[in-house]
Amino acid sequence: MKILSILFSILLLTTCKTQKRETTKEQQVASKIIATVLDKAVLAGGKLIRVDSFPSKNIIPRPVDVWLPENYSEEKKYAVLYMHDGQNLFDATTTWNKQEWMIDEVASKLMKENTVRDFIVVGIHNIPKIRWQDLFPEKAMDFLSKEDKDTLYKEAAKNNFSTNLKGDAYLKFLVEELKPYIDTAYSVFTNKENTFVAGSSMGGLMSMYAVAEYPTVFAGAACISTHWVGGTPKETNRLPNAIFSYLEANLPDSESHKMYFDYGNKTLDQFYPQYAPKVDSIFLNNGYNSANFKNLFFEGTNHSELSWQKRVDIPLTFLFKK
Repeated sequence: MKILSILFSILLLTTCKTQKRETTKEQQVASKIIATVLDKAVLAGGKLIRVDSFPSKNIIPRPVDVWLPENYSEEKKYAVLYMHDGQNLFDATTTWNKQEWMIDEVASKLMKENTVRDFIVVGIHNIPKIRWQDLFPEKAMDFLSKEDKDTLYKEAAKNNFSTNLKGDAYLKFLVEELKPYIDTAYSVFTNKENTFVAGSSMGGLMSMYAVAEYPTVFAGAACISTHWVGGTPKETNRLPNAIFSYLEANLPDSESHKMYFDYGNKTLDQFYPQYAPKVDSIFLNNGYNSANFKNLFFEGTNHSELSWQKRVDIPLTFLFKK
């Protein structure tokens, strides 16, 4: 009995030392990343912090913004929302089209009203020239026939368009490099139940893909104006069927995930309503219901931040409701 006790003590000590080394390693990585408060950011509330070039072995480094709500405190824990196209979320004075999601306005309002639990937002900037390659759900290509894939690649080459897909590497960056940093640098819950992802258009596809590929990391996604066409809208497009086949084969468990989708019918959104019945059937026929699945239509809305800002309170409430 005494020997067993000694062995147990040794095992416990070894485990503690290992955990200590791992924690120290994470802290060392975090300490090398320089983050700056954007004092001149035009915000309705909270604080915006930026890492100008987040280091990565998986994708081309790019800026990452972290929005902390007003009265953020190290004395409490926060849920986390990861969002794509991070440069378009908070400050319209710095965006290419002078539009923004107004995430800080809407999130602040919802928290003050006690409608949602407290959360922070991590915005991953896109690199415009390779945005499609970064955000396309890479494994969906496996569901194209060889003939369709060859046709797609030939057409892309003809138009000098790169098909060097980085969707899997992008997710690896998010899960293995960015999330550990956020978990270490900020006072957040690290479990799946408090970790979500969101985006629009190609970012909507990538948000869906993130939960499908990492169902133990993300508890749900908000996929706004999801670009189900996958590429350029056209009659001969085979990408939507490939994306839906991938989703059917990798659907996140309905008992522990929430999935939000929406779409309008103007500008680029006009191509999305035709896919709504298919989206509904995939989820509703596989255990999802109104409590954990939404696919909402917004009549007369277009494909822009001005449209998304008017309804982003709906997905935020859906994901973070108390």
